[in-house]
Amino acid sequence: MHILYIPQHFSTPQGATGTRPYEMASRLVHAGHEVTVICGSLLEGTTGLSGKPIRGVRKGVVNGIQIIEIAMPYGNKHGFLRRALTFVRFSTRATWMALTMKYDLLFTTTTPLTSGIPGIVMKLLRRSKTFVFEVRDLWPELPKAMGVIKNPLVLLALDLLEFLSYRSADRLVALSPGIKEGICRRGVPEDRVALIPNASDLDLFQPDCHKGLDINGIEPGDFTAVFTGAHGMANGLEAVLDAAAELKKRGRQNIKLVFIGQGMRKPALRERAEAEGLDNCIFLDPVPKVELARLLPKANLGMMILANVPAFYRGTSPNKFFDYISAGLPVINNYPGWLAEMIESHDCGVVVPPGDAAAFADALERLAADPEVCRRYGANARALAEREFSRDTLGNRMIAFLAGREPEMAGCRPAANTDHS
Repeated sequence: MHILYIPQHFSTPQGATGTRPYEMASRLVHAGHEVTVICGSLLEGTTGLSGKPIRGVRKGVVNGIQIIEIAMPYGNKHGFLRRALTFVRFSTRATWMALTMKYDLLFTTTTPLTSGIPGIVMKLLRRSKTFVFEVRDLWPELPKAMGVIKNPLVLLALDLLEFLSYRSADRLVALSPGIKEGICRRGVPEDRVALIPNASDLDLFQPDCHKGLDINGIEPGDFTAVFTGAHGMANGLEAVLDAAAELKKRGRQNIKLVFIGQGMRKPALRERAEAEGLDNCIFLDPVPKVELARLLPKANLGMMILANVPAFYRGTSPNKFFDYISAGLPVINNYPGWLAEMIESHDCGVVVPPGDAAAFADALERLAADPEVCRRYGANARALAEREFSRDTLGNRMIAFLAGREPEMAGCRPAANTDHS
């Protein structure tokens, strides 16, 4: 089967961002399918192609995947309007390609929601083709809940686009229980939706001895808690700085909070840390996934942080969580939801109330003082990754679903030993 795969954001592990589309495409190729990827140019990522674009496009083959990279740069540090324009321009170009190329199945994935446009148009004009739509965030629910988008006409347009994308798709993939519930609320039959969350790269990430990060500002014996990924409004990283300020008041200089990544809020976060003398906060640039796999296991704790927005509680499937547990890191989580429930039920970390800096600081102090508990949490985290979230297991589930077969656990709970759905 020839699959036309359209993830606007695509990167190999040499980039400093999530690699789900690359990993899924690689496994589809390994399973005997022909895969053509249409993607944009992600500033934090790399497609594996080189050379100058010809008429705005670079083409090549990476790990058996035929890649068409449209030269439309996108990055987390870009403003809202610039990102929105990039989304529209990319979906327009990708839609034209989807109408003119030969393939058997069209597979598109959010974000952004405009990735549904090629499928909607293709189903109108080429009805015999199969369209599978992967939903990685609920739009427009999330930006509406955050207050990022307030214009009623824009919200109405996004709501219509969401409805048409879901209804046009022959099958849909949801990355979390809440996303699946959101899809089904729009009238999509449950048996058309498979729950296939983000996965753990068990070969890339290997548990280490948590011997400490060798970076400026961290002393031997310091307890290090790491956050990786975008520094945007949705991430709510001000909560970590609040905890840092509380630790500073308590004189706990041996607990360091490390931020690895990029985003619109990063300059403001750094400015606040400098203004308040929070030298227990260390900010690093994004690093390639392969380098992150060497860094994370040396830390003591992974921070799973989001803004306190109820729509996030069950409607997200963050890459960073699956990287943390792959690396055998305990996880501290500051918002309720399916991941918090999983952390508690599998005894692989600590959940603190949102917006409670004292509770956050208390948890960090307890973990720093009890290495045996951290070791237990870390071992349980890695075991959870191996048991439930192997990239190979979830990749096989995706392959079966795209082929029209009922994959094991399609549409079921994210972890076999839990009742979180």
